[in-house]
Amino acid sequence: MSHHSSGTDLQYKAQQQQSVHGNNYGNGSMKHIGGGSLETAQPKSAQIAFTYEMVMEMTNAFSSENVIGEGGFGCVYKGWLHDGRTVAVKQLKAGSGQGEREFQAEVEIISRVHHKHLVSLVGYCISEQQRMLIYEFLPNGTLHHHLHGNGMPVLDWSKRLKIAIGAAKGLAYLHEDCSQKIIHRDIKSANILLDDAFEAQVADFGLARLTDTGNTHVSTRVMGTFGYMAPEYATSGKLTDRSDVFSFGVVLLELVTGRKPVDQTQPLGDESLVEWARPLLIRAIETHDISELTDPRLEKHYVESEMFRMIEAAAACVRHSTPKRPRMVQVVRALDSADDISDLTNGVKYGHSTVYDSGQYDKDIMLFRRMANDSFVDANSDTYSKEYGYSRDMSGIQPAWLRSGSSGESESKAFNRHQSSS
Repeated sequence: MSHHSSGTDLQYKAQQQQSVHGNNYGNGSMKHIGGGSLETAQPKSAQIAFTYEMVMEMTNAFSSENVIGEGGFGCVYKGWLHDGRTVAVKQLKAGSGQGEREFQAEVEIISRVHHKHLVSLVGYCISEQQRMLIYEFLPNGTLHHHLHGNGMPVLDWSKRLKIAIGAAKGLAYLHEDCSQKIIHRDIKSANILLDDAFEAQVADFGLARLTDTGNTHVSTRVMGTFGYMAPEYATSGKLTDRSDVFSFGVVLLELVTGRKPVDQTQPLGDESLVEWARPLLIRAIETHDISELTDPRLEKHYVESEMFRMIEAAAACVRHSTPKRPRMVQVVRALDSADDISDLTNGVKYGHSTVYDSGQYDKDIMLFRRMANDSFVDANSDTYSKEYGYSRDMSGIQPAWLRSGSSGESESKAFNRHQSSS
């Protein structure tokens, strides 16, 4: 990974500040991973144990001018090491159970992984009640900000494809190449960070879960980000690697369409990106006409065969039927080559797997709107205070349109009212 070196001069911070990019090194909702005290929950590889005084120095005493993110978990500061490296320092709220659990979860997971498309942990600090994690700094912020941030230039197609492939490789590594499978549980565009060459790195392991390869699923309290959660996980708490695949499919749809996962400014029934896209995905795959789906800001400046492959991959990832979604290694192959990607379908034509009943869709969208206003921050925010706080515990508060239906129904029925009225 290449980085902008800023030297050791802490006073150089203002000129190098990247706060407009919305860097996200964790968003505050997390689950406890393993046993053991915090004193034993320390990285097992080459990370450095920093003293509190060292962290104070690298952040210029946690100067407000160095804040690049904040939310329910605490703050993220930009900092500089004596060797010239730029870092991101995540300071967890002192004394909170949430901060303690996030520290344990992130250290447990991130010390097990090393991959060019996963954010690297440089070190950590344990000082009385203080818990801090020090990551490599990525200068281009989050994918979410580049796609949805106010006043941002249009992200061109070559960068979108590069980001999709990189993030897919990072996620495939977590699922396939670790000694224990790691389910990220909060894949979203705000957790995909970009270096100065727009190489993607998956971030935020505060929600991640370790699973044994023999287990078909893990049952857990539902936590994640609205608009990205797989329906079976949102309704039952049954977590598998295919839950991550669904979330990644939503990210692919963001890259294809330029739309947010949930957009309350859209007409009633079109707020959910996945549900708005379903009938369009079916039509695009059947007719090879992709014009209804593609981001108009691209002005058709893309390689059509590459765009079509990403649309096919997104359609396969957001299937309602969990076992019919592809594995991430299949998604990587689909995005990264011109090979035939029929293996993505897992033997079932898109549009013919499980769906939920959409009869109460309009009513439930209204319920979601009230929930969003009263209890949640949705996945559309591009301000720090919201972007870092919108992963919430979703247990027991789900509208009916997230519930999966019987296996004999066609996916195309999910939006039958829109199809019949068109």
